[in-house]
Amino acid sequence: MPEIPLVPVHWRFPVHPASVRRARHAVAASLPHVLRPHLGDDLGLLTSELVTNAIRHGACGEDGDLVELVLWPADGHYWLAVSDPGSGKLELAHPDTDSESGRGLILVDSVATAWTVRPRPTRGTSVIAGLPFRQDG
Repeated sequence: MPEIPLVPVHWRFPVHPASVRRARHAVAASLPHVLRPHLGDDLGLLTSELVTNAIRHGACGEDGDLVELVLWPADGHYWLAVSDPGSGKLELAHPDTDSESGRGLILVDSVATAWTVRPRPTRGTSVIAGLPFRQDG
C-alpha cells in the first residue's frame, strides 16, 4: 500500500501589510515541531518576502483581493506557494546599492533550493519555492 501524503495546508489573507506577519506565524505554526529549528527561519523569510511581493505587486486593488498560501511536504522538501490575483511577471532585480527595495527575490533565490513563477489556471500568479528537509527529522 502506498504511503498516504499529508494534506497541504492552505490559508487566505487579505491584501494588507498586516497579513505578512500573520502569514509568517501561520506557516511557522504548521511545521512539525521537530522541523522548526531546521526550517523555521528560512521558511519565515520566504513567507515574508513572497507575501510582501504579492501584496505590493500582485494585488489588483479590487475589494476582496486575497493572497493565498499553500504549504506541503513532497520529495524531501517543504514547498510554499504564494498566489495573488495579479498577472505580473517576476524577475530577479539588480538594484543599485542605494535602492531601498528590490531585493526580495534575490533573498528567495539564495534561500530556496528551487523556485519558479507559474500562472494560475483561472486568474493570477503563483510563486513556488522549496526548502529541503531530512525525512528522519
